[in-house]
Amino acid sequence: MVEPGEQLPEEVLALIFRHLPLRGRANAARVCKAWAAAATCSAVWHDTNISCECELEGMLPPHLFACLDHIHNLRLEFEPSREPSRRAATDLLTALAGRTPGLRGLCLECRGEKPLFDSGRDVLDSLHALCGAAGALRHLDLRGLPFTLDDALVLQVALGCPELRSLFLDNGTLVGSVGPGSVLELLEACPRLRALGLHLASLSRTALEALAAPDRSPFEFLALRCACPEDARAPPLPNDAWAALSRRHPGLAVELELEPALPGESVTRVLQPAVPVAALRLSLSGDTVGPVRFAAHHYAATLRALEVRATSSAELDTALEELAARCAELREVHCFCVVRASVLHSFRAHCPHLRSYTLKLTREPHPWRPTLVA
Repeated sequence: MVEPGEQLPEEVLALIFRHLPLRGRANAARVCKAWAAAATCSAVWHDTNISCECELEGMLPPHLFACLDHIHNLRLEFEPSREPSRRAATDLLTALAGRTPGLRGLCLECRGEKPLFDSGRDVLDSLHALCGAAGALRHLDLRGLPFTLDDALVLQVALGCPELRSLFLDNGTLVGSVGPGSVLELLEACPRLRALGLHLASLSRTALEALAAPDRSPFEFLALRCACPEDARAPPLPNDAWAALSRRHPGLAVELELEPALPGESVTRVLQPAVPVAALRLSLSGDTVGPVRFAAHHYAATLRALEVRATSSAELDTALEELAARCAELREVHCFCVVRASVLHSFRAHCPHLRSYTLKLTREPHPWRPTLVA
């Protein structure tokens, strides 16, 4: 009798099984020998997404634990407010720390609400252990973690992950605890780092100079989030340091996100003419017109995406029209306030590469959907 699945080659089964959640892979491995072989081959596990919201304790049978060795890129989702989901996530990170020296990429995402006064110590401890064991790790994305990240974690990454290419620490926490000193040590320990996401207070002039060093590998992307009190108090990053960095890495793209916690005087310190801003997101409690005009005059050659959350005004409309006329390379513009018709006309007329926009002429129910340009 022909076993189920023998009609299909193992590589075809593997292509199917790689899209299954963990529970589905475990069930497939129990069907027959052919399916078990396909479900446990490295191609199925190379890029793995795990949601601990759906797949709780007991989600990985013992006979599949060896498959963790095959994971190169992992995206792990969990709900910090649900104990089974949280425990499953920490257990999996701990298991990975002991089994997967070949892990190349890790992205952590939290869903749902974070419990009040939750420091996430259990999650961060398991992540700390993993970073100490994953010597081949190249990409680490922690933007989806709602916990305060600190110097100890950054220093562990610097010590344990010398092959790192990208690191994103610019998460949504309202407290910044990563200091410029640990970031500088990270840059020295990870010479091939080419993409970095930070809160503004974590960056220093010395770090910019280190990135601009003649022997530095090409640096491509820098995301800066300005959202917590530490960012508002951060010393200015001088324009000449930005200019030197841009000369050393002419392809560098900077993404700036300015949140309501940033006062007006801090905004003027952040927006320096030589910063190669490719994406600018403004959600300020104070003046927005000035930053939009500044971007129009200084970021015309580099700006590709603009997002504005502000109160509608004639002055803002005029500033947006000026920006549209100067920034011909824009791909996206999203304004979450009502604008006049001439603003929409300006972007459609002056930005031939525009791919999507949110420019509403009348108030609509939220969420506002962007318009895609054919």
